[in-house]
Amino acid sequence: MAFATPEFFRERPAIQEVCIIPETVIGFEVHQPLRLRREFRSQNTAVTDPDHYFDPINREILEKVTDRCYDPATRLVLESLDAGHRYAFSFSGTLIEQLDRWRPDALDLFAQVARHRNCEVLAQTYYHSVASLFNDKTEFTRQVYQHMDVLWDLFHVRPTTIENTEFIYSNEIAALSKDLGFLAAYTEGAPQVLGTRSPNHPYLCAGMPTLLRNTHLSDEIAYRFGGALSERHDPVTNLAVQAYADEVAAIQDPLVSVFIDYETYGEHFSAETGIFEFLQALPGELEERGVRTTLPRQAVQDHQPEGFLDIAEPISWADHEKDLSAWAGNEMQRVAIAAVQKAEAFAHDLEVWRNLQISDHFYYMAMKTGMSGEAHSLFAHQSPVEAFGTYMEAIAAFMEEGATATRDPDAARALRVLPPRFAFHFTTPDGRNGHTAYDLDQFAEMVRAVPAESIEYHQSRGDISRWLRDVLGAHEAAERIEGIRDSEEIALHLAESREDLWNRLS
Repeated sequence: MAFATPEFFRERPAIQEVCIIPETVIGFEVHQPLRLRREFRSQNTAVTDPDHYFDPINREILEKVTDRCYDPATRLVLESLDAGHRYAFSFSGTLIEQLDRWRPDALDLFAQVARHRNCEVLAQTYYHSVASLFNDKTEFTRQVYQHMDVLWDLFHVRPTTIENTEFIYSNEIAALSKDLGFLAAYTEGAPQVLGTRSPNHPYLCAGMPTLLRNTHLSDEIAYRFGGALSERHDPVTNLAVQAYADEVAAIQDPLVSVFIDYETYGEHFSAETGIFEFLQALPGELEERGVRTTLPRQAVQDHQPEGFLDIAEPISWADHEKDLSAWAGNEMQRVAIAAVQKAEAFAHDLEVWRNLQISDHFYYMAMKTGMSGEAHSLFAHQSPVEAFGTYMEAIAAFMEEGATATRDPDAARALRVLPPRFAFHFTTPDGRNGHTAYDLDQFAEMVRAVPAESIEYHQSRGDISRWLRDVLGAHEAAERIEGIRDSEEIALHLAESREDLWNRLS
């Protein structure tokens, strides 16, 4: 065996350390929900007028956010685009509709941005909805197409990159997005998916090139610009743009994605904090350090995927958990999502039904604590319990109205969702409870889950038959279970009744 001589090592040229300067995608989520009317009650609201579902405060909020954020921030962005810097934008359809109705001047500014050669507009669900959480993904697909249609009609752009509502993403959503023809998708650089890998690369998920948001660098602006979340208006602790640009430039990875809520500029942080100066200066500071801005479509062309992502359980960009718990983490949220799925069979007004899918409705119902809870409270229209009550009143009114237009109104009424005050609350002789059914389908499933003593107690009092007959109008179901004490037998009879009723609607 031959060994290298000392002269060999002295004569070899030194290995040069390669310094990587990353490219940066800077993206903005621009969305305004239609908040539900807080005093809504299903029995006293003129539901024949769709506007009566939604709170008049929506216009006031849109006007305020436009003056504080959309107008001044977009004027700065346009200057930056003209200077050669690049940005990605994702506009929800509900935002576009409200701007078109109440602030067309701001919509014109966004149109200028969208058509700019240095901007890329992303696709999403038109209603910024939870449709991707439905068992049937048909509605998700419809809303993506609807969103692309309005982008073409207003801005004359056709997106090639998609970001689902709140960056909700999974293997299934990735595959569906690929089938829809998109070339790339955006999601969160969630640690439960990445492990020890870096978010600063493209990856492949179910064959779809996928870009990942750098959580730390995005949240540095979105939450910590003015110090801690609870001190976000303190200008003394503002994030220095030079230090931020230094941090980006020091990353030894090829691609950094910073994606934040557009309202960070001027709404979450007021102009007095210096947030607009940060927005204006950042692209130039990055450029001085050799960091150029790029667009998502260009990034997936220029950078090869680093590896594969397996996202069996959906992730998102929300809260510490980066999962679905912001919208489906408690029983109230899950009941509400099940209700809006069911309401499709009653959807006499598709516009209202789809506005009832807006993700914010379910976000307001979250009951989180700590930093996540504080973030929810900043955006909440009502307390979680109040938000749930309002939502169930609205969905009940929608289904009550829609029942009359179905093939069999009596069957539809028996299957409809009820507002909380008419729900069935299971209890036991000693007063213990914890299960509530808002419709026949849910009731039939709960019969097998609640304690047997609860079923016996209610049957001995005639509660179940009375509720089925007098509240739901499910007369045949009430007759079938009259006097039966066995939970399994009751469940079987109710299953037969449900099947009969749904067959009458189909």
